[in-house]
This record gives sequence, C-alpha cells and structure tokens, in this order.
Amino acid sequence: MSPRSVVVVGGGVGGLAAAIRLAAAGHHVQLFERSGRLGGKLGSHAAGGFRWETGPSLLTLPAVFDDLLELAGTSLAKACRPVRLPRTCRYHFADGSTFTTWDDPVATRAEVEALAPGSGPAWDRWARRSARVWETAERTFFTGPIEDPRALLGRMRSPLDLVAIDPLLTLHQRAAATFSDPRLVQWACRYATYAGSDPWRVPATLGCIPHIEQAYGCWALLGGLATLAKALAAAASTLGVTLHTGAEVAALLADGPDGRLTGVRLVSGEVVAADIVVADVDAAHLYADLLPDRGGHRRVRLAGRSTSGFVLLLGAAGRTEALDHHTVLFSADYRQEFVDLAAGRPPTDPTIYLCAADRTDPSAAPPGHESLFVLVNVPSADDPEVAWDAGRADAYADRVLGVLERRGLDLRRRIVHREMITPAQLAARHRAVGGAIYGTSSNGRRAAFTRPSNRGRRPGLYLVGGSSHPGGGLPLVALSARIVADMIAADLAG
Repeated sequence: MSPRSVVVVGGGVGGLAAAIRLAAAGHHVQLFERSGRLGGKLGSHAAGGFRWETGPSLLTLPAVFDDLLELAGTSLAKACRPVRLPRTCRYHFADGSTFTTWDDPVATRAEVEALAPGSGPAWDRWARRSARVWETAERTFFTGPIEDPRALLGRMRSPLDLVAIDPLLTLHQRAAATFSDPRLVQWACRYATYAGSDPWRVPATLGCIPHIEQAYGCWALLGGLATLAKALAAAASTLGVTLHTGAEVAALLADGPDGRLTGVRLVSGEVVAADIVVADVDAAHLYADLLPDRGGHRRVRLAGRSTSGFVLLLGAAGRTEALDHHTVLFSADYRQEFVDLAAGRPPTDPTIYLCAADRTDPSAAPPGHESLFVLVNVPSADDPEVAWDAGRADAYADRVLGVLERRGLDLRRRIVHREMITPAQLAARHRAVGGAIYGTSSNGRRAAFTRPSNRGRRPGLYLVGGSSHPGGGLPLVALSARIVADMIAADLAG
C-alpha cells in the first residue's frame, strides 16, 4: 500500500487520534484546527490561582489511549500522570441519603446494602449483566463501522450476542426491572447522561458503563485531563503529522471523479490537496457548511442532538466536606427533569454534577481553597445565543446555586471566583450545533444505525468524533479513529 496524502479537519481527540494512526501507517498527514489550541472539548481554564477542566473530567478505558500513544513510542503513564481514583463517585439523593461507588467492587456492594438492605443480590445481577453487555459490545459494536444492521450482525458469534447487548429495553426499564429501591434505579439511569441522552429512551446497552468503571477504573490526570491533549499532539508530531492551529477549513473540495474529495480550501483561500479527508467536526456542520449535502444533513437531523451543558467554574474559600473528586446531587424527580429536557426547557430542579479536582490534585486550587466544576444537563438549542443570553444565563446560575444551598452546600458566600460556560459558548467555541456536547444522541433502539456513518457520503471522506459511530465521550471518539484507520487500510488494500 503506497502512502497517501491525508488532511484531518479538526484537532479534537478524534482528529488527533486519527492523525496518529494514519501517520503510523505511513501516510503523509496534515491536521487543520480552527482555534489556537488542540484537543477540542478536552480543555482546561485557569484564573485566580484556580484550574478547572472545561470538558471531560473523567478518564475511563485508559488502555485505549495507551494503545494509541504506543504508536509514537510512549504511553499514558509516561506522557501524563494518571491516578486511579479509590472512590469513583459520591451520590447524594434528595431524601438526604448518600451512596459511594468504590474502585473495589466488594466495597461498592457493601454500600449498596447499607443504602438499601437486601439489594445485594440485585446488584450482583446488574453487575453480571453489565459485564456481559460490555464483553459483547466490545468485540462487535466497537470494533468496526455500522453502516447498516448487517455490519453489526456479521461480527456476532451467534444470535445470543444480539440479546446480550440488551438493546430491546430502555436503560430505565432495565434498571426498574433489576432494582426495587428507586434510588438505585435513579443511579443506574444516570449513565444515559454519559452520552447526552435520556434513560427513558436510550437502550439498556449503556448499562455496560458501570462495569467499565469498576473493571478498568476511573482516572484523573495530574495537571488536568487537558494534559492528554498535549500528549496526543506530541505523539502526532513525533510521527510526522504537520499540525496547523488557527487554520480554519472553509470547504471540502469534491471535484474528482464520481465526486471524490481532492482536498480542502482554507478560510485564507489556500487550497490543500489530499487523497483522503478525515473530518473531526460536528456532522451537522460538515454536511450543512463544509460539504453541503441535503441527504447527509437530513440523516444528522434524524439522529437527533445530544443534550448540552450549563457550567459554573467556581473558586471557593474553604472546603466542602460533602464533596469528593466526583459528586452527583440527584434531583427529587428524575422523570420530570428529562421531561423538561425533552421539551427544550432547562430543568427547574436539575441533577448537579460537581468535580472537585483539588481532592486529587492540590495544584488545582490555592491553599485553603477549592476548585469546583459544576455541570447541569440542559437542552441543546436551535438558537443557543437567544436561549442563553446574559440575563437568562445569570438567572440560571443563581438557580443552580440555590439548589446547592437547599441541598446543604452553601457555596455562594464562599465564592471568590465565578465564571460560566453556556450552550451558546459551547456552540461558538467548538462549532457544536445547538451546543450539543456529545454530537448526536443515543436515544432510540436504532440510534446506532441513524448516527452518521464513519464512511462519508463522498469517496475519500471519513468521519470521526462524537457525532459519528460509536458516539461521544473520550474513549469512544478515540475508538472512532481506530475504526476509520482500519476502514482506510481496507479500502486502499481493496
């Protein structure tokens, strides 16, 4: 196979991972990123002596990144400073009860029994099913493209695999069939939000995530998860990738035979020729703006957008003892919360996720202070600038702080630094249509098949990132790059 010239559009994790794999395969790769930094949503922000993650704040499946970095002769341990968290998350319920998941499954089961006596056997059933779903999905769903259901079926060992990935029930139905305690049902349903989706609509397949966290750990990186973006950029450079920042692609050029891509045109007017283009951009932006395609855009709209997020970056004096590195404060009515989201309304009583990175990495806050990343799931919006003007954003920030106060976390009087990140800012910074954090949603039994394909709608075009298969989240966008690199190798060999 002779080397090809490759242009990667977008320098998020998916784009960097694709660039690394294709350069390691011997291709000539250039990457163009519109902003001045690489990593996409994997970022951090520092102010007043505080540091916050501004995107992902949790690393799972670290072997995915070890596998990637090893192509450049390094590893996650060498390039970053990973720390496996002894407690994966602390959960606070509206009735005042708490529940902690530990890295140790025995300790977690004991917490389950303490929260809901007699629930240990149900927990065991959930854990076994979660492991079975992951084992099956890992070797079928995550190992190749899914351009139609036959592609998935072709990687299955038997029809029993189709049952094992648990696609017929929703996550809520599976949780309610397993647990009698409503708090454990609410805990299990939370994993739909890892994909920006609704537990009443998302397949129970997402129930594999608790097993992933237990078996492979929940990890922090000292210095913040943005150090992973730097490690990926360094690995790409080591392999010969030419990285361009502040270089926005205005259009993909499809003037070859049968509409084959021939390169890209930058906003500056420069044309860069390429045999292959890998797009690490929101598929809606791709098919609406960069390569207008009515059918492709219709498919993106059919898949639906994930939720967005409203973020507070808080620096506070003192220490909130109720918080761990990762803490979730559940709403009193989880169903109503998702009714609000489906209706396009920010929840009035939201579930709140808090990351206190200084619990693991003291450099995240000045001595005697704490650094708090506060996230609430809110709808993606057709016009986020209107939906999240300054007045509405300030009012919702006060609402979130009020919810925290009612739950016993009186932060307002201790805040010494406060910033917001709204869906409008997410949309502008990342060209995330509507401010959708994860690209397309995972709602519906056919979500995997309605999501835009890794194979683009023109010859020579491939898609990576959260809006294409297998979906959003750090390890998944890295896996999308592996899928695309394998597709390209097979296409060139054929």
